[in-house]
Amino acid sequence: MGWQAVSSIRHYLGTSLARNLTLLNRERIVAPVQRELALSLRLAKSELVRQWLLDEGNAAKKTLAFREAESFRRDFTDRSYFLISALSNNYYFNDDKSAFDDSPRYRLVPNLDKDQWFFTTIAETELFNVNVDIDVSLKLTKIWLNVIVEDNGRKIGLVGSGLDLTDFLRRFVDQAEPGITPIILDGKGAIQAHPDYSLIAYNSATKEAAAEHSVFGLLERPQDADLARDALADAAGHPGGVRLFEAEFHGKPHIVAVSYIPELHWHVLTAVDLAVAELVDLSLLIPAMFAAAALLISVGFGFSFAVNRLVFRPLAKLTLSARAMAAGNYSVALPPSSGDEIGALTDAFASMVAKVQGHTEELEETVKSRTHDLVLANRKMALAHKQIHDSIAYASLIQRAILPERSLAAAFGDEHFVLWRPRDVVGGDFYIFCQQDGRYLLGVADCAGHGVAGACMTMLGHAAIELAIAEAGMDDPAGILARTDQALRAMLGSGHHPHGVATHMEAGLVYVDQAAGQAVFAGAKIALYWNCGEEVGSIKGARRALAERRPGQFANEAVPLRNDTVFYLTTDGLLDQSGGDKGFGFGTTRFTEWVQQQAGRRVTEQQRWFESSLAEWQGENPQRDDITLLCVRFAEPN
Repeated sequence: MGWQAVSSIRHYLGTSLARNLTLLNRERIVAPVQRELALSLRLAKSELVRQWLLDEGNAAKKTLAFREAESFRRDFTDRSYFLISALSNNYYFNDDKSAFDDSPRYRLVPNLDKDQWFFTTIAETELFNVNVDIDVSLKLTKIWLNVIVEDNGRKIGLVGSGLDLTDFLRRFVDQAEPGITPIILDGKGAIQAHPDYSLIAYNSATKEAAAEHSVFGLLERPQDADLARDALADAAGHPGGVRLFEAEFHGKPHIVAVSYIPELHWHVLTAVDLAVAELVDLSLLIPAMFAAAALLISVGFGFSFAVNRLVFRPLAKLTLSARAMAAGNYSVALPPSSGDEIGALTDAFASMVAKVQGHTEELEETVKSRTHDLVLANRKMALAHKQIHDSIAYASLIQRAILPERSLAAAFGDEHFVLWRPRDVVGGDFYIFCQQDGRYLLGVADCAGHGVAGACMTMLGHAAIELAIAEAGMDDPAGILARTDQALRAMLGSGHHPHGVATHMEAGLVYVDQAAGQAVFAGAKIALYWNCGEEVGSIKGARRALAERRPGQFANEAVPLRNDTVFYLTTDGLLDQSGGDKGFGFGTTRFTEWVQQQAGRRVTEQQRWFESSLAEWQGENPQRDDITLLCVRFAEPN
């Protein structure tokens, strides 16, 4: 029975060791490789590298691209990087072991076996792969991280770095203890790392590995290979977990643990030979067990007798009295006091009971009084909160009533969308729409402030713009802005406002005459963006807002109305929204890139893309300001 207990303990320890070593090796692998992969993905997204790959012969773009790549090289663990053009098949490589060189090291040839990894990677659907391979031309054996560079869905190149395989194996495999074999496998079971270097399946990411270079080749029994396949599949379905099975490696039973790394498409496997691994020292364990058992029994009897007589019996009597007092019966008699520590505890307990009884009575009276006051205060607070909430909800209903949502839908249907998101329930943004005989006036406005203050300003701003349109006509955006500026100044008065109170309003208006094939824009600190599938452009608004301390100068600027022209008007709430990895503001440059990426797409698709992209950019950052984005598509006149 003792030997069976020891065997059970050894099996349990072996299982725990295999699981824990697998999780440990998984983290030791993920950290460095994932870091290199993250840097490679950022390099692949570099605009400078993408522009150069599209125009490889441009010297200026080449200089900028390699300067960008060199900044990444200093961060890569191996201090190296490679750039490959899928248009010319030129291979560029630099590390810190030789002088910088921006000329191709060699050219990849489709018919050469040593270059097949590149063309297979380009043909794959995955954005990246991690591959153990020997670069014959550079005479380097590394774990290569290959990341595809795309331009509008077209694969134009491959970039990345590598980790020296010798250092990698020394850190993650060669430190194993006797009886413990750590192995790294790819998704198909091909060996990527093993204490026996001859078993590694080089370039397995792009070609099928031989049987002797896979984990299944190490298992002699067919049932063990089936168990391994099931464990690999189960681990891939539960990333981060550990799957255990028992199998024979080289004719010896092993406990095997497997965990999957989804970021690298690798499996981490640990095989523990219970007969070799030093889990339990039996020569010391058995005598120590007998000695400990005998000592424990002797001490247990003596300690139990002493404690029962000196402590437990007196405490049991005191406990019965304490329970009665805990139930509120303070008149119960305590056990008689004695001259030992238990007697001192009894006297202290009696004194404490008397004080608790007095404090309890005082506290009950205080609680009743304070509870009554608190109930009254909560009722008043709840009533005030409801009145405020109802008032703001009513204000939101009124503010939405001035927005031309239905008119825009009736005029343009699926050829428009409006992204209107007040920071609070109500806000300081609104948008404008007028139409007459195939002529349209579109615009957005951003009043100073947000919340209730901004919503009140929108009422004044909307009334002023309606008055200005009636007086200046919808075909003169600059005139409308100038007249709105005058109306706001008249409404707000010429006196000095309290310090910190802003009363200005930013606006952008575009007049579209579809029959004439022309649009006219004027803005007050709000710009117009457009794309027509081939060209993306923008017109900045005037530098001053409406109703600022100094009047602004507003001018009309014509824009030709080409086939499928899409106009975009946005307030600064979107442009100033913080987000991304570093919490920076969104900015006009990134917004222009958004507009360019959406050229040619349907407006409904653009709306879904803008909303999801904005949410991804914002992340966990709070919305800083009211956001309004108006988008309308116009076809070329017949």
